[in-house]
Amino acid sequence: MALKQISSNKCFGGLQKVFEHDSVELKCKMKFAIYLPPKAETGKCPALYWLSGLTCTEQNFISKSGYHQAASEHGLVVIAPDTSPRGCNIKGEDETWDFGSGAGFYVDATEDPWKTNYRMYSYVTEELPQLINTNFPVDPQRMSIFGHSMGGHGALICALKNPGKYKSVSAFAPICNPVLCPWGKKAFSGYLGTDQSKWEAYDATHLVKACPGTQLDILIDQGKDDQFLSDGQLLPDNFIAACTEKKIPVVFRLQEGYDHSYYFIATFITDHIRHHAKYLNA
Repeated sequence: MALKQISSNKCFGGLQKVFEHDSVELKCKMKFAIYLPPKAETGKCPALYWLSGLTCTEQNFISKSGYHQAASEHGLVVIAPDTSPRGCNIKGEDETWDFGSGAGFYVDATEDPWKTNYRMYSYVTEELPQLINTNFPVDPQRMSIFGHSMGGHGALICALKNPGKYKSVSAFAPICNPVLCPWGKKAFSGYLGTDQSKWEAYDATHLVKACPGTQLDILIDQGKDDQFLSDGQLLPDNFIAACTEKKIPVVFRLQEGYDHSYYFIATFITDHIRHHAKYLNA
């Protein structure tokens, strides 16, 4: 599959690149960012996937999180895709910020008119890794995933739905129980229809409840002053309770004074890179 390089910038001895390609799953042109650390010049490196939140593109994480130095030091290739298909000319895709463009929610839509293009789950778990494994010096056996908000939800469900695929998972302020929050109800009813039993397949809390057990060591950071926490959009307590009941190891850190922004992410990103490197470089 042809890749078109959009940009390339030297950063901490490595290269931050952005590429465009024609996506089979999403039936549109998609961009993704990829950081190649210095170690990638001499051998295959582990791959760490970042999933961004509502309204984001591939640019937000690479320009605001400050992850490059830690990724360079630990020798991790970091991939950050866009958050939805783009330019599909679907009626209503650009009307609101929390549904449609920039809000793919990492599900495979089953409802018209979304089901043809809005297949972000399959794109992130299958098509994009195959593309990366074919074109870049990564070790397909060493792959992990993390994300923020809607992308934190995406990271958790990708890891929980694919036992053994990812070595580790972490999240910043994830939407933990989308079937019960306004963002999730809006997105899932639009993409998946009114049968709420279908929603549970993309809900981290429900996936944990149905989980026979997992080797994943989950790390979650949550800002205590996050407006979306107090608004009931994130519901981490429900996820923690489910993990506790299933004896699934999770480290949940409530960070005093931090909000939902990239200032929060930038503060703790090195901890998350280190968390993944522990498993990817084992």
